[in-house]
Amino acid sequence: MYLSTFLWFDGHAEAAATYYTALIADSEILDIQHAADGRVVTVVFVLAGQRYVAHNGGPQYPFTKAISMYAECDSQQEVDTLWAGLADGGEEGQGGSLIDRFGVTWQVMPTALRELLRDAGPESTRRVLSALHAMTKIDIQGLVDAHDQ
Repeated sequence: MYLSTFLWFDGHAEAAATYYTALIADSEILDIQHAADGRVVTVVFVLAGQRYVAHNGGPQYPFTKAISMYAECDSQQEVDTLWAGLADGGEEGQGGSLIDRFGVTWQVMPTALRELLRDAGPESTRRVLSALHAMTKIDIQGLVDAHDQ
């Protein structure tokens, strides 16, 4: 059995899979299925070891912010690089959230956030979350500074 996240695109499945696999390490396209007329119907790909299926299903089911891709990054450099790639042609949002050029919402978060909140008291948690929500792209040092105030 395979469990995969199924993503419904309006004609951009192959472009999205190609773009994502170029941005994210340990990623590859596994299979591209075509219709009889040559159009790409489905692309199976892996991002950082997780399997996805991208389908060109048409415009009737657009992406919403209700579901997003969550990328946890180990360093500021990793946050910066992934953010720049995903935001290119997309729309930056608050608190580490953005909508990429294909309409997919992403949360680009540092591992440090989880670590800062793990044993934080209520006041420290409030400061960190307040700093987080005031940011667009996450600045790890800004979160650390809020935690240590």
